[in-house]
Formats: sequence, structure tokens, C-alpha cells
Amino acid sequence: MAPQRKLRGLVAATITPMTQDGEINLSVIGQYVDYLIKEQGVKSVFVNGTTGEGLSLSIQERKQLAEEWVDKGKDKLDNVIVHVGALSLPESKELAKHAAEIGADGIAVIAPCFFKQVNKDALISFLREVAFQAPGIPFYYYHIPQLTGIKICAEELLDGIKDQIPTFHGIKFSDRDLLDFGRCVKKNDKGQFMLLYGVDEQLLSALTLGATGAVGSTYNYLGKANNSMLEAFASGDLSLAKKYQFHTQEFLSFVTAQGFSVAHTKAVMTLISGIPMGPPRLPLSSVSEEFIAKVKAKWESMKHCPCS
Repeated sequence: MAPQRKLRGLVAATITPMTQDGEINLSVIGQYVDYLIKEQGVKSVFVNGTTGEGLSLSIQERKQLAEEWVDKGKDKLDNVIVHVGALSLPESKELAKHAAEIGADGIAVIAPCFFKQVNKDALISFLREVAFQAPGIPFYYYHIPQLTGIKICAEELLDGIKDQIPTFHGIKFSDRDLLDFGRCVKKNDKGQFMLLYGVDEQLLSALTLGATGAVGSTYNYLGKANNSMLEAFASGDLSLAKKYQFHTQEFLSFVTAQGFSVAHTKAVMTLISGIPMGPPRLPLSSVSEEFIAKVKAKWESMKHCPCS
């Protein structure tokens, strides 16, 4: 296995740009990469996940997006992690093999979310089958039980998983259950796993427990403020770190009150970055002009953080 950069700090869960006709728009990925690095200070990405509408895309579309992110991120991004989870085991294995072949820095897999009566052993068997298709790169479990309906605790999965999946490197923990997350941290006493928290508005709480990084959609446009929070926390200035967390929470609370889905995320990113993200794919619907106007006014009123 080639040396890998540790997956720490902020990881942007990337949006899939689409044309008005609903086709994936690869032409803006290069601009997207440069924006994340220069404007947000984010140098790692998580492609084809929930924010990227991964399960609404065809296998071929997912491959094309992975290829474009790896190509445009070469020598610029620290990590391109490709989500390869699917309802079908053969499709997930195909995507994992493809990700390894194109030079992705790691793969991640969500629990299959149609047949939900899955126990720990069956889930690990599924994950192992996928991971074995990419034996030379890190493997991450994507834990998001509110969407999958799979209620197996992440802490329970950590027991013996490295013996079953030698390439296992950690968890993208997208759940508000800080008890489960804390138990994961306790089991990570030797620092053998990357514990990446995925609920952006609670990141500071997860950092105090021992999160090693974070994966989230809002780091696409709030990366700069969150990086400042990480710096304040690392320097021991908890008071300043809280100011940054409260600042991002204020914006997210406002947006969430209007309704917050992948469609809203695409609209917010388009507004803030200037990069056209296009509409979501059906059955998701585009947001209203009223939503965009309200968010624009809120953003203009607080885009310069008074935290420091």
C-alpha cells in the first residue's frame, strides 16, 4: 500500500453539479476544486455521498464524477474519498474497484438501506466484500442511520473490524448520537482509526470528545469559518472556538428553518460560490426564489464573521 495522507481536518461532502436538463455537469469540477482550496481552505473531498446525490446517480455517472474529481484534484487536493455504497453488492464492488484503479485516496460505504433487518456480522460481511475490491487504499464506513434505517451502533462495529477488513481506516459518523460517538472515541485510545464527524452544527462538541476530523456539506461554503474554529480549538482557545461554532450555527439555523435538503444545499452553494450547481435530481424538487432571496439577505448580513 502506498503512503497515504491522514484524513484529518475538514472534508467537503461534494455536491454533484447538474445542468438544467438534469444531466451531470463535469465542466465545473475544476473550478469547484480551486474554489474549495482558495476560498474555503478545504483540501479533502468526499465524492458521491448523500450531498452528492450518489444513490440517485447511475453507476456510469458515479464513475465519471469520481474520475473528474481525481483528475482535477491531482496535485491540488490532499484526499479524494469516493463513496461506493449501493443497494446492490455487485455494483458496490464494481465502484470500489474502479475507484482504486483511477487513483482515489480511499473509499467509503454506506449500509444498504432497503433490506433493513441486518445484523452486525451481515453488515461487516457486505463491507468486507466491497473493501476487498480495493485492497491498496483506505476503507471507511459511512454511518448515517437516520437515512439507512440500520440502527447498529458504530461502536459495536469497531470490535474486531480491522481483523475482518485490514484496510479499515475509520468512520464517517453522520449521527447526532454523541453517546455512541464517545464510545467510538474510547475504543480508539491508540489512535488507530480516523473518526470523522458528520453533523456540522455539532462539530465542536465532537471535537471535545475526540473527533479527528469532519465530513460535511456545509464545508463547501463555511469551510473558512470552520477552519478558524479548528485552529482555535487546537490552540486551546475554547471561548473563540465557541464563537465560530455559534456563528455557523446562526446561519445554518436560519437556513434549516426555511427547509434544508440537498436541493437547498445546491442553491446555497450556487449563491455563495458563484459556481452553478443546478437543480437536484427528481424526486427532489428545486427550491423557490423566495428561499434564495431570504438566504442571500441573511448571508450578506453575516458573511464577515465578527468572532476574532
